[in-house]
Amino acid sequence: MALWGGRFKEQASVQFKKFNDSLPVDYRMAVQDIVGSIAWAGALNQVGVLSDDEVTRLEAALLELKASVEENPKQILLSDAEDIHSWVEIQLIEKTGDLGKKLHTGRSRNDQVATDLKLWCKQTGGDLLYALVTLQEALMNLAERESNTVLPGYTHLQRAQPVTFGHWCLAYVEMFNRDIGRLKDSLYRLDVSPLGSGALAGTAYPIDREQLAHNLGFRTATLNSLDAVSDRDHVIELLSTASISMMHLSRFAEDLIFYNSGEAGFVEMSDLVSSGSSLMPQKKNPDACELIRGKAGRVFGSLTGMLTTMKALALAYNKDMQEDKEGLFDALDTWQECMEMATLVVDGLKVNSARTLAAAQQGYANATELADYLVSKDIPFREAHHIVGEVVLAAIDKGVPLEDLTLTQLQEYSDKIGQDVYQHLSIESTLDKREALGGTSRAQVQKAIDDIQTGKTDILNEQVVGAPGTQQAKLALKQVQQRLNAQKAAAMSVRRAKMSDVDKIHEQVAYWSEKGEILNRTRENIIHDVQNFVVAEIDGQVVGCASLYIYEPGLAEIRSIVIDKAFHSQGQGKALTQYLLEFAHLMELEIIIVLTYIPDYFAQLGFKVIEKSTLADYIIEDSEPTPHKAPEDEVAMAYQVSR
Repeated sequence: MALWGGRFKEQASVQFKKFNDSLPVDYRMAVQDIVGSIAWAGALNQVGVLSDDEVTRLEAALLELKASVEENPKQILLSDAEDIHSWVEIQLIEKTGDLGKKLHTGRSRNDQVATDLKLWCKQTGGDLLYALVTLQEALMNLAERESNTVLPGYTHLQRAQPVTFGHWCLAYVEMFNRDIGRLKDSLYRLDVSPLGSGALAGTAYPIDREQLAHNLGFRTATLNSLDAVSDRDHVIELLSTASISMMHLSRFAEDLIFYNSGEAGFVEMSDLVSSGSSLMPQKKNPDACELIRGKAGRVFGSLTGMLTTMKALALAYNKDMQEDKEGLFDALDTWQECMEMATLVVDGLKVNSARTLAAAQQGYANATELADYLVSKDIPFREAHHIVGEVVLAAIDKGVPLEDLTLTQLQEYSDKIGQDVYQHLSIESTLDKREALGGTSRAQVQKAIDDIQTGKTDILNEQVVGAPGTQQAKLALKQVQQRLNAQKAAAMSVRRAKMSDVDKIHEQVAYWSEKGEILNRTRENIIHDVQNFVVAEIDGQVVGCASLYIYEPGLAEIRSIVIDKAFHSQGQGKALTQYLLEFAHLMELEIIIVLTYIPDYFAQLGFKVIEKSTLADYIIEDSEPTPHKAPEDEVAMAYQVSR
């Protein structure tokens, strides 16, 4: 069934219909289309197009459809509808009759698809941010584990100067941090609602588009209807961000492929991410990394394709734009899958520290140290550089490292060289001199990691920022760790609550307690416990909260998880819970419990059902069920905090 057949005398050909239909791709936006339709029904009600009763009936049908789609999205593919908008409307008409035909009043598929796609991008963006931060954390864990491992650094794929394996890990932490910044910038710019822009000239109904935007979770509405329906900058920006990040992932993969080779032998990849040869039984291939490297081109291709599609399109909407989703969906799926695979690679990586040290001791990586030594003896650097080049030639002829040349042999090239030269030529000396911010000093990196492991992550004052050597390196790693801790929250805008949040927290808790979903908490109680609360925030507006109540050492309960109705299904509740679980890990808690009426939700987050009778009496008494619910419906669940 097409929604536009009145103008036509004949049916479209089967061949054209297959060529034209987008349902096999855009069915993934079903939930977003339904959410947008619910918001549009409310907007039509405000301008008198739909009555209160009609809105109630439409919302009920749409919510029923949403639940069905979430349970089985592939059911949509059994339809011959043209696109997801047509499918939703057809289903709605089947449920509500002629009432379903009224919903499209004042709305075009042009502003509808633009809205759906932005809603999908917003939701997917949160998953991508989380995957990036998780990969960074895996690299930080590896950096801590291999903080003392010496690794040869390379330029031009020639051994250059020694670094630590931890320093190598932190280089990719920095790269992925820039990716996080780009992704957040992209998500900010796309967070404007096109709904109400019509086909191209705007809607003829006096819709409050700002309120409509806020109801959908956007920070504001678009300002120009022509641009709103034809803008795909957000698709291009996300593809660009994905492409840059895939370039980083490809470099990461290439490094490990080389390190894993028989010629290097620096690392061994886990069996979980490797494969063998059908012919050669001795082979263990780094297929995960090779596929990451290969899939980068696939993502780059999606970006190139979208830029080419958009480069010559006149305003406003053109059917060419239907090509935006297939490449975007595939690219973002690929990016996320590669980040998750890279995390798995990092988690299982074994480093051969003896092999990396031996390699770092070869290749005259300490030649720069000898040049710096000569500079300290008042020889100009360019002259010192030339002298050391001659020394290296001599060492190559003799087949020995620089430190194995005798003092007499060294003094043939400069009488400024003394017995103290040897202390400058060791690997330890080469590493430990790199104490400046961003350097690879092994001792300083280890001290910084020790501080992180003992929980000393306070923000350093200005005096420490300006301190030399140890303190500078300590600052560098503390800033990295603090940034990682903060970014998991920033990925979904979660932070610790402040006193200025008390009234909003109280308002949210009171609203949902009246609905019978949670127990009420007085404002005074919230003030007293505000240090135990976290909040979810969108553009400065607190949209949800949760708290962690500690009963005793090792045991705590997550309470009062609530999200504003307008911001449901955007992942904020999950983010709040995960933030508190991470906080519980830092607090060295062991068991986190919840008493809930939605056990399936918490099961997805790693909670297991337990017998309520196993909980202490004081916990049951302190968490008395709401009178709006049957006591037997409340389920006790527990989460084992990893140590």
